[in-house]
Formats: sequence, C-alpha cells, structure tokens
Amino acid sequence: MRSIRDIYKIGTGPSSSHTMGPARAAVLFRDEHPEADKFQAILYGSLSKTGRGHGTDRALRDAFAPIEAEVIFSEEDPRGLKHPNTLDLIAWREGKELGRIRIESIGGGDIVIEGREEDNQGEETYMENSFAEILQFCQYRYVDLVEYIEMNEGPDIWDYLIGVWHVMTRSVEEGLSRTGELPGGLHIQRKAKYMFEHIVETKHPELVECQKVCSYAYAVSEQNADNGTIVTAPTCGACGVLPAVLYYFKDKRNLSDLDIAHALGVAGLFGELAKRNASVSGAECGCQAEVGVACSMAAAAACQAFGYNIHQIEYAAEVSLEHHLGLTCDPICGLVQVPCIERNAVAAMRAINSANIAYFLTGTRNISYDMVLKSMYYTGLDMNQRYRETAEGGLARIYTRRGK
Repeated sequence: MRSIRDIYKIGTGPSSSHTMGPARAAVLFRDEHPEADKFQAILYGSLSKTGRGHGTDRALRDAFAPIEAEVIFSEEDPRGLKHPNTLDLIAWREGKELGRIRIESIGGGDIVIEGREEDNQGEETYMENSFAEILQFCQYRYVDLVEYIEMNEGPDIWDYLIGVWHVMTRSVEEGLSRTGELPGGLHIQRKAKYMFEHIVETKHPELVECQKVCSYAYAVSEQNADNGTIVTAPTCGACGVLPAVLYYFKDKRNLSDLDIAHALGVAGLFGELAKRNASVSGAECGCQAEVGVACSMAAAAACQAFGYNIHQIEYAAEVSLEHHLGLTCDPICGLVQVPCIERNAVAAMRAINSANIAYFLTGTRNISYDMVLKSMYYTGLDMNQRYRETAEGGLARIYTRRGK
C-alpha cells in the first residue's frame, strides 16, 4: 500500500479528479513537449459531461499556459473506456502532431498514463494491503495503529501531517469568514459564516454540536466550490468531512497538533485502503466512494482522538461506509455545490455517530472494513452510469438553473 501522504493532497478546488488530475497531466505533457505551439485536450465520459461545471477546461488551459490549448468535450460513448474519467492530450507544432497520451484521472488527484506501467506504479510504503493484514501485524507485534504508521512512514510523517492540518485549519477559518454567492450560476449563497455566528447555546447541547460541526464542514466545502485551497480527504468534493470533525474535537478534547496528526494518520490508512482496494472516484463508484470514504476516515480519526482501541476504530470506519452504500453522485449542473456541500455536513455528523456506536457495540459486529470496501466497489460498478458524476440522473436530472 502507498504512503498515506498520497491521500492528502493540497490544492485548489473544486474537483480532484476533474481539475487537479487533468491539470497534473497537462503539466507533465507540456514539459515533455516544450517545442509545441499548441495543445489539444479531448475529454471523455464524466470529464466531458461535467467538465464545464467542474472547471476542467479552465484547469487545463491554465496548466498549458501560455501555450494555446483547445479543449474538446467529446460525446463518444464512454462504455468502451477503462475509466469514466479519461482524456487524450495531443501536442502540435506548425500543424503537425508531435505526440499524444491517454490519461485516466482515477480520483484524489491521481492519474494513470496508458502504456506507462512503470510511471503508474507508486512507491509502496506498506507491505499490508488490507485491514485484516494490518490488524494481524499490529496484534502480533503488540503495536497500535499510530506506532504501525511510524514504523512504515518514519517519524517525519507527523510533521507532514501537522502541515496538512494547518492547511485544513485555514480552510475552515477562511470559510467561516466569507460571505457571498458561489460561482457557477446556481446562485448558491455561502452559509457557513451565518450558521456559525447564529449558534445559540441551549439546553440541547447536541444541537450546538451539530451546528458547529456542520458550519465547519460547510466552510471547507464552500472554499472548495469557490476554487479555494483545500486538502483532499480523500477528494476535493468530500474535503469538508474530516477537517470538520477534527476542528470540533480539537478544542472540545483539548487535542494538540500531534494528537491531530495521529488522527489524520489513522484516517489516512482507511483512505488508502479504499483507494487501493475499491475507489475514491465519484465517476467510477458514485458519491459513496467520495463522501462515504471521507465519513469512514473521519470516524476513524475521531476514535483515535478518543483513545479507542483498534477494533473500535475499524468498526466505526466500517459503519460509516456501510451506511453510505449506494449513494449516487448527481451534482446539479456538474457543480460541486448541490448536493455536495450539504452532504459533507451530514457525513461529518454521521462520522461522530459511528464513533459513538463503535464504543458500545464493537464486540457484536459481523462486517469488517475490508468486506464493506468490496461491497462499495461492486455496488458502484453495478450503479447506472447516470448516477456516477454525469449530471444526468438524480437531483441533476430534476433540478435546472430555473429550479424546475
């Protein structure tokens, strides 16, 4: 399994697979053809259907600048593609083709280059590739997950994750300070600042918790929708869940930056397992692969922060993902706004609830995290294509810019 650094990428929104991945591919291809006087990008599948809403064309032109770049939204049937997020990049010089590559943007900002197997294989950091294997290793050597991570990643992983946490913190705090309308034409107003500033301490503390956690999730997700700087966890579209939970418990539990780094590390393990053994791509497996995995990461992080044992941590992650199975990806007009922002807030609360359930019921469970990952992946493959980030099904089909 690859390093947990792989799951946390710092970049700008709104989409890891539709903007970060294609932009990364464009920079790589541009550097390979410095003599080109024109580039062309042909988008297929989900990249074509929702690329305008996600800003794929903008991201590609920015990456190729100052060289001219033509972006084509292909209507070719995507069923012949290996991955629904596929694009061709072509370099030209004085009207003659210099070269081309086919790229798959597989989620979380990662790309696969067709025909370049060596480039596609990231360095392996962990020998274990399932949670069952991780659990066996930890039990045999009497170590917990934090010790296991440090044994494989080295002690500098915690400094890296503290840096990740600082970016997450800024995204929460900047989001809480902003007002106005999000770009894209849906006339969606930012809500995080209003929600946070109107918290009323009542005799119902659970409502206060909900309002705080949700305002933090809204803050990060609104930053993402407005092309702000965020951290994939595991993707841009699901970037609000994990920081919302940790930002809330940092003060409530008086957690240090190192405590937070440990929680992020444990969360990263579950995210990497999902990326390796299933998917974190909404275009491949629906929103269960994005917000569902984010919820499992946040639940695991909360359990680590609470001092729960390894079985409780796994159970919380499993419960979170299990109850997102079948969740479709249906962004209205291809924008990461509705239902995405609200969905991050709901998932943040579900992560906390899953952690609470795990405290009491871990010994009664029947389903493992590895099992629910397989189930999520097969459910995603069985899901109708319209519900996998095409903006053709679900809410995206019913709602228009006029609200009809």
